Amino acid sequence: LLVSGKHGPTDVYSLTVPSPLKELTGVRLEVLPDPSLPHQGPGRELNGNMHLSEFQMIVFDSGSPTGRVVRILNATSDYDQPGWTIRHAIDGDDKTAWGIYPKVGEAHVAVFEFAEPLRVSPGSKLTFLLKQLHGGHCIGRFRFSVTDAPARFTKVFPSEVQSVLELSPAQWSEGQRLSLATWFVRGELEAALQALPPASYVYAAASDFPPDGSHKPAGSPRVVQVLRRGEIGKPGEAVSSGALSCLTELTTHFKTVDAKDEGARRAALARWLTDRNNPLLWRSIVNRVWQHHFGRGLVETVNDFGAMGSKPTHPELLDWLAVWFRDEAGGSLKRLHRLLVTSQTYRQRSVFAPGAARVEAARALDVENRYLSRMNRQRMDAEQVRDTLLLVSGRLDLRMGGPSDQQFELKPGIHVTPKVDYTRFDMDGAAGARRGVYRFLFRTLPDPFMDALDCPAGDQLAPVRTASVTVQQALALWNNAFVAKQAEHLGVRVGKETTGTNQAVSRAFQLLLNRAPTAEESEEFGRYAAQHGLANLARLLINSNEFMFID
Repeated sequence: LLVSGKHGPTDVYSLTVPSPLKELTGVRLEVLPDPSLPHQGPGRELNGNMHLSEFQMIVFDSGSPTGRVVRILNATSDYDQPGWTIRHAIDGDDKTAWGIYPKVGEAHVAVFEFAEPLRVSPGSKLTFLLKQLHGGHCIGRFRFSVTDAPARFTKVFPSEVQSVLELSPAQWSEGQRLSLATWFVRGELEAALQALPPASYVYAAASDFPPDGSHKPAGSPRVVQVLRRGEIGKPGEAVSSGALSCLTELTTHFKTVDAKDEGARRAALARWLTDRNNPLLWRSIVNRVWQHHFGRGLVETVNDFGAMGSKPTHPELLDWLAVWFRDEAGGSLKRLHRLLVTSQTYRQRSVFAPGAARVEAARALDVENRYLSRMNRQRMDAEQVRDTLLLVSGRLDLRMGGPSDQQFELKPGIHVTPKVDYTRFDMDGAAGARRGVYRFLFRTLPDPFMDALDCPAGDQLAPVRTASVTVQQALALWNNAFVAKQAEHLGVRVGKETTGTNQAVSRAFQLLLNRAPTAEESEEFGRYAAQHGLANLARLLINSNEFMFID
């Protein structure tokens, strides 16, 4: 179609045609040059450009007065004007558009891929809407076509790919095959990314986010002033960003930073803190990782390395680890973890080595085992207990990433705080199988089961996890609905994997306690399983002294 007559400053083209196909997967729009257009078009504006604000396709079924808008999943084009991409033509925003300047005077193509194949009944009509809302930049000549090809073929081919496709496959060189495969795989990945739900806004000290009610960007960091005698009503001279000048070994990163650029100021602070000459950083990191593996840090007060904190039990080891982590490991946490878990100290048993004299000497010198003559027996964290139950029951979902899972029922409360009910939750649903790290954490109303297992509330700092062993924990492990449900699943799993009671008891011991039962245990627990079932056997083992401990 060639457009004539008066144009602009805005226009909407509507084209209605019978559907030539019974199923559609995409629409192809070509904007074409023509001698009658400025600079041969394809736009009608004096510079030959065009702007497509929004594209829509509506299907009118035979005899129906109302149409249904087709959902478009993806759009591709052979060329995008910088800042005016084809994605702007399907973003629902009339203020954005697709443009092709400065490549005027030549043909361009855009393909719109449907979210799902569109089945069209006989006699149906298709309506194409081209919204052009940018100062007279209307399309001068264009052509539509539709396809029923699979979705992966409803894309615009770049010139280098098009030149390959014009040849027979027998003529393709190895480089051309690689170019074609690379383009195809990249398109598949882009389609998968675009199918993801829209990302949520994260407000992280940024000054360029869209306003949300009264929450508006500051634009620049606030001015900080010295307060005379500490009174907020008596501000004095303004102070600039900087570091402690007394720490002469650390490089000052603030001198060249723009005082109005908060991001640059934060980056300068991060570089100052992570300076290789800052021993506190490297000691603190290795101490926390050590605590993770051994249950207690070389410095027990992991949040306080100062005069009020505890002294290191092994100061030379702490210094050696800090220097090794900085210089040899290059700050690699993976290498640090590997070093610790493959050490002779980590691989010790949690019982004293044989020999009465040595046992008594070790107990006398180091009652709390702070010097690690043996391994400390550690209790699993609350999240580890939960994930272990899901793992042994065969239900643990190991998918990584994605949104958190709300494992409770949420209702409006009388005042600001809502009602959170952790008992009304589908534990057999998909959300109930996700790892503990993906739980939606309600800061002020924690899960009672996780709370009983010493899981810190989200509104508190917990540099060291509590690892208590209480009656409340035993009651929670015995009566909690989640534990009972996983015990049922475990009983079913053990029943399918074994034949006979003795095998079932042995398999349950291996899964839950990571060992085989003794002859006495096999006989005793076998009688219990025969009388009460495998699900109750699993509940009994979960409540044993061994289950929650790493020996």
